[in-house]
Amino acid sequence: MIIGNKEFDLDNKGYIMGILNVTPDSFSDGGKWNDVNKALEHAKEMVNMGATIIDVGGESTRPGYTKISDEEEIERVVPVIKAIKDNLCVAVSIDTYKSEVARAALNVGADMVNDIWGLKYDKNMAAVVSEYGVPVCIMHNRDNENYNSFMDDVIADLKESIKIAKEANIKDENIMIDPGVGFAKSLEQNLEITNKLERLGELGYPILLATSRKSMIGLTLNVDKNERVEGTVATTVIGAMKGASIFRVHDVLENKRALDMTMAIKRS
Repeated sequence: MIIGNKEFDLDNKGYIMGILNVTPDSFSDGGKWNDVNKALEHAKEMVNMGATIIDVGGESTRPGYTKISDEEEIERVVPVIKAIKDNLCVAVSIDTYKSEVARAALNVGADMVNDIWGLKYDKNMAAVVSEYGVPVCIMHNRDNENYNSFMDDVIADLKESIKIAKEANIKDENIMIDPGVGFAKSLEQNLEITNKLERLGELGYPILLATSRKSMIGLTLNVDKNERVEGTVATTVIGAMKGASIFRVHDVLENKRALDMTMAIKRS
């Protein structure tokens, strides 16, 4: 897969996507990076620690989040994306489910779209992704937890999103999928889907895993959001063993080292 000007070998290698929330209210780091200079410095730190993609988000999607307007989200993300692209050689992802935000981000150099609603929230999103010819991460999500057969239903939901992508002429080589840990799932279901990631591999697309500091870890280990590094690292290692190739994390260095060790063992 080509993301920006870099070729990613998603069949044989693992990559770190560093989280950069330019929001006042994200669950883990809200308010830390919502100044352009601070955001750029943090992006530099993450690149130096081994991140090959920076995922910029302008609206918190934590449970119970407050939705903001397209205009406000654009005002938050565009200057940060522009600063990163002007100063760093790194792929940039825009974390949004709104097509106008995606368009504004792509216009200033974003290299891919990360959509937590799997192209289902905004009917124009797939068309925008197709128009710009960029990769898209299709995450599993739904507005309820009414599953009949959990893993089968998740795969069916993802197939619906993939169908939307293909109908918009998004190329197969530009699609990756995310199991949506923490979205419309109980603790038990989050653990199950992390344990059964290889089932998602049956769809034939690269897998992005985003578990960093999430409630699954907090509830399992009974620790708050600032003490979830080890739990996140464990999910990265298991994810890599089960076929995921991109890992969206806050703590880049720890996860990069664990990922590199895991991939070395896999390659042996």
